[in-house]
Amino acid sequence: MKRVSRVLKTVAPMAVVLGFASTASAQSSANANMAVSATVVSNCTISTAALAFGNYDPVGAHAATTLDGTGTVTITCTQGAASTIGLDLGGNASGSTRRMTNGSDFLTYELYQEATHTTVWGNAAPDLLTPPAAPSYAARNFTVYGQVAAGQTVSTGAYADTVLATVDF
Repeated sequence: MKRVSRVLKTVAPMAVVLGFASTASAQSSANANMAVSATVVSNCTISTAALAFGNYDPVGAHAATTLDGTGTVTITCTQGAASTIGLDLGGNASGSTRRMTNGSDFLTYELYQEATHTTVWGNAAPDLLTPPAAPSYAARNFTVYGQVAAGQTVSTGAYADTVLATVDF
């Protein structure tokens, strides 16, 4: 019996230790859902490529014929974004007439939305260009069709103007 008593004295503390060890390894858990969200906002960028008419000859070639040229407006918008593109009258306008200047003289011109020169491209409705909503985030180019009126009496020199292009979205 002494021997059993001695074994119990040795094994009992080990069992207690093992019991605690097995209780400590048993784990519980709880769960919770975390909401995740984001908002994609409409955004557009705009850039331009110059419209350079080239040489205007008021005595010969352009005495009775307009001088035509093209430039480009490029917009990149968030997919699905609706937008309008406007072109202001430029820095040398007189009333609603667009004009380039060489410092002392003015050369009148106009900007259009299509090659037929039917719809003036302006900066307010109804003269804004309204493209379809962006099908993707890819850049889209829009041609600006310019026309210098024929038969203008102007002096020689380089004429220029700056037109502000705006995309509203």
